[in-house]
Amino acid sequence: MDRPVSICASGCICAAGKDTRACFETMLNREVQPTFASGFSYDQPMHSPVFAVPQEWLKKEKQTPPLTETMQLLFPAVDEALAQAALTPQKLSGLKVGSCIGSSTGASLNFKSFYQQWREGKEADLEVIESYLNCNPAAALAERYSLNGPVQTVTNACSSGTDAIGIAASWIRQGLCDLVIAGGADALSGISYTGFSRLMITSPEKCRPFDKDRQGLNLGEGAAVLVLASEKAMQELGLTSMAEVMGYGTCCDAHHLTAPHPEGTGLKQAINDALERSGISTDEIGFINVHGTGTENNDRIEGQTISELFPATPFTGTKGFTGHTLGAAGAIEAVMTVISLQKGMLVPTSGFHEAAADSAAIPVTERTEVAAEYALSDSLAFGGNNSALVFKKGAA
Repeated sequence: MDRPVSICASGCICAAGKDTRACFETMLNREVQPTFASGFSYDQPMHSPVFAVPQEWLKKEKQTPPLTETMQLLFPAVDEALAQAALTPQKLSGLKVGSCIGSSTGASLNFKSFYQQWREGKEADLEVIESYLNCNPAAALAERYSLNGPVQTVTNACSSGTDAIGIAASWIRQGLCDLVIAGGADALSGISYTGFSRLMITSPEKCRPFDKDRQGLNLGEGAAVLVLASEKAMQELGLTSMAEVMGYGTCCDAHHLTAPHPEGTGLKQAINDALERSGISTDEIGFINVHGTGTENNDRIEGQTISELFPATPFTGTKGFTGHTLGAAGAIEAVMTVISLQKGMLVPTSGFHEAAADSAAIPVTERTEVAAEYALSDSLAFGGNNSALVFKKGAA
C-alpha cells in the first residue's frame, strides 16, 4: 500500500473557464457549446466543432522565440495554483521542486507553416521550430519558475495528464522532491484535428458521452495542474491538504493502436492496481470521473467496466464541457475530481440524454450532492494505455 501524498493547490484553464473556480461553476450551472474556432483549417469531409479557449485568456508574452499556445495555457494554470498556496518565488527557492507535465502533442504538431514553405522551395521561417525547442512543457515550466527538482514531460497519448500526476506522487514518496507541479497541457492543433477526423471518431455536433446517439468526440484544449507536497513541506510551509493522492495504476492492454480491449482488461487492471495501492475496496469509492469521450468503443467498454466493478457508484463525465483535451484531459479531470470531493457535489454529464439499449452505465445528468471520502478518475489512451488515480478528500 502506498503512502498518501498531499495536494495543496490546483489550477485549471479550459473552454469551461479561465480558472478552477470558473470551470467548476460553469459545469454546475450552464452548458458550453463547441464552435468552429479560428487558428487552423477544417479541410476534412466531415467538420467537427471544437472546445477552444478564448484567446484573451492565454498567457501571451512578447519574447523570442514566442511561447507555443500549449505554454500559454499551462502557465496561467500554474500561476493560479502557486497563488492559491501562496508559494512565492522566495519560498520555492529553498525547496526541491519537480515538474511533471503530460502532453499529447505539445508544440510538436504546429510545424505546418514551416513544412509548407519548405515543400514550396521557399526559405522556411524557423520561428516555429525554435519555439518548439524552447517549449518542452516540463522543461519550460522548470526554467520559468527556477525549479531545481526532477523534470519529466509525459507523452502517453490521452492518459498523459493522469500519468504525470501518478509519477509525481512517486517522486514525493521516494523523497526526491519537497513539491511537484504535476498535470497536463495541450493546445488545439490542425494536424491532430485532421488525424482524429480521418479516424472517423469526431462528432459533427456537440459530443454526447455514454448517450445512445453518440457520434464521436470533439477536440478541446486546456491545462491543469495539482501541486503535490511532502509531509515535511506541508508542515514547514503551513499548507492545508485539499486532497490526497492515494494510489495510481496504469496498464497497457496492447490490443490495438487506437481501440481499448473489448473486455476492458487493461482498464480493469489499472483501476484494481490503483485501489490496491490505496488500500481500499471498490465499495469505498464514492464517485468516478470517467474518461467518457463520446466515441462508440470507448464509452461502451468503459461503461461495461464501470458497471462490473462499481454497479452502484455514481459517475460523471466532463468532456461535454471541455472537449477531449488529449494530454491535458486526465489532469483537468483530476482537478475536477478533487474539487468535487471538496464541495461534495458532482457536475452533470453534459450531452447525455438516454442510455444505449445494451448499456447499464448511466452517468449523473444533474448537479448531484455526494458525501464521498474517496473518488476515482480514469483515462484511456491510444496504444492501449489505461490509467487511474484514487483521491481522498482533504481537510481544506
